[in-house]
Amino acid sequence: MSQKIAITSLSSISPLGNSPELIWQNYLNGETLIAEHPVGNSKALAAVLPDYLKEEIARLKDSESKYKNLDDSVLYAILASRKAIENSGWKQGDDFGINIGSSRGSTQLFEKHFQEFLETGKTHTLASPTTTLGNISSWIAHDLNSRGPEISHSITCSTALHAVLNGVAWLRSGMAEKFLVGGSEAPLTAFTIAQMNALKIYSKSQDQFPCRAFDMAKNQNSMVLGEGASVACLEIGVKQNALAYIEGIGYATEVLEHSISISAEAQCFQKSMAMALGTTDSKDVDAIVMHAPGTIKGDSSELKAIELLFGNNLPMLTTNKWKIGHTFGASGMLSIEMALLMMQHQKFIEVPFAENQKEKKPINKVLINAVGFGGNAVSILLSRP
Repeated sequence: MSQKIAITSLSSISPLGNSPELIWQNYLNGETLIAEHPVGNSKALAAVLPDYLKEEIARLKDSESKYKNLDDSVLYAILASRKAIENSGWKQGDDFGINIGSSRGSTQLFEKHFQEFLETGKTHTLASPTTTLGNISSWIAHDLNSRGPEISHSITCSTALHAVLNGVAWLRSGMAEKFLVGGSEAPLTAFTIAQMNALKIYSKSQDQFPCRAFDMAKNQNSMVLGEGASVACLEIGVKQNALAYIEGIGYATEVLEHSISISAEAQCFQKSMAMALGTTDSKDVDAIVMHAPGTIKGDSSELKAIELLFGNNLPMLTTNKWKIGHTFGASGMLSIEMALLMMQHQKFIEVPFAENQKEKKPINKVLINAVGFGGNAVSILLSRP
């Protein structure tokens, strides 16, 4: 890209925790954070926030009367956004844009209000304003008292990386100098998991690793859901506090055979990765954080796309979904977080049950992939400062 875009801060709340030190330690231990948890009136495999973060969310909810009626997806994003701008040196009231998306949005609240409607024929006064798609970015703008544009969108599992694309476009256009981007998801509801079960992609495994993301020998789908939010501060130009620079962006849409299809060679990923690489030599990419949702076709088609594009210059390949599940609209930014930590610590985090890979050092360039239902692929190429 002609203009450098710096990531000056990234903050998240997820099953990994909410501090870089704890998140990194959790990545190093090689254990999954997926377990069976109560969901609705039954139990399901899921990756949930640790108790101390649930308590922090509860305190946030009680801190202001307006927040009592908000969905967890909004509260997660508010908490992560506060920390992100604090770490970047931005201040509340500054002129910065906001684009925080979600795949499912206010799932818990929507189901609650709809159930009330089914039972009584009426619904709560705030049912509509607290479940609209623009809910997340609007409340963050309110909480941070920001003065820039605020955008919301849903592009399924590539939502957070599409927010990065939007932020880059605004910055490069000269219409903004700072942009807060990311995704948030609170999908651990009985209805959401029932939808994944209906697609026959949800894990039934009781093994040590219920989600077998990047296991190319698996004979059954093994996707598991997780919850969380992750946001990043983007600024244009060279910055002393840059965690990484966005060196390339790529996007493509699959030609669909049906609503959740992806081709055997993931042509959307081939196109998005090639676009993100631009003039960068493929051998200069040290690692790829794959989308790899834990489904047979999703994992294998992405790997095939990588092999076709990179040939003999195959980077180290990894994913975090075996550990924290699939956080839908937040997943792409959590993958960026993993990439930043690997570059910072100069250590590759591999999938514990996958075939060992020859570790490359140093880790200077990492490619991040995401794709969602509808074949909306995004690839982001990061470089270490």
